[in-house]
Amino acid sequence: MRVLAVDDEAPALDDLVYLLRSDPRISEVSGVRDGAAALRALDRALAADRPFAAVFLDVRMPGLDGIVLGRLLAQFAAPPRLVYVTAHEEHAVHAFEVQAADYLLKPVRPERLAETVRRITDDTAPPPDPEPLAVELSGVTRFVQPGEVHYIEAQGDYARLHTASGSHLVRIPLAALEDRWRQAGLVRIHRSHLVAVRHITELRLDSGRCTVVVAGAELPVSRRHTRELRDLLLRRDRP
Repeated sequence: MRVLAVDDEAPALDDLVYLLRSDPRISEVSGVRDGAAALRALDRALAADRPFAAVFLDVRMPGLDGIVLGRLLAQFAAPPRLVYVTAHEEHAVHAFEVQAADYLLKPVRPERLAETVRRITDDTAPPPDPEPLAVELSGVTRFVQPGEVHYIEAQGDYARLHTASGSHLVRIPLAALEDRWRQAGLVRIHRSHLVAVRHITELRLDSGRCTVVVAGAELPVSRRHTRELRDLLLRRDRP
């Protein structure tokens, strides 16, 4: 795998290039100091039919910064995987917007970088959906597939499933549904909510408060789940 590292600070760029070259899964690493140089390197690689598989990109750079460059890369016919590498955690939302593969905080830890490289190189199929859940509707038993569910709301010993066609109240604790449908992409964001990652359309950070938008509903994300959810959103593959 060939990768490109972009950082305007020479020491940070040298460290990142060293760490990337230490990974046996990476065959070649090129390093440049600004966004314009990155575009030229990407163009040369495409012209030589040796495209970069991934770009490890700083956010704050003079001239063409990482956010703008990330948006340009997203318009490529076959865009490289994008990984932001920055000291500024508040840029996570921008990384989410451009569908970055991951988001690394400086100083980069070797084990964390190794995990990022694994995610980029692995081509794993998504797990199959777990078994559907039977719900009663006007005397008729209907089976709700986990893929139909946008989010689940705790209501005492019950849980309310919110789907595109309506909601269903089931006598199952939220924790039990969390275990049952975790492999279907339903994850805990709050003591009262599970959400389907595939249906999250917005991640909002405001004064330390995090929320997500799912099927038009804005749901709170507890502090303990914020980082885990953000990382999960940044890693997911979307068309």
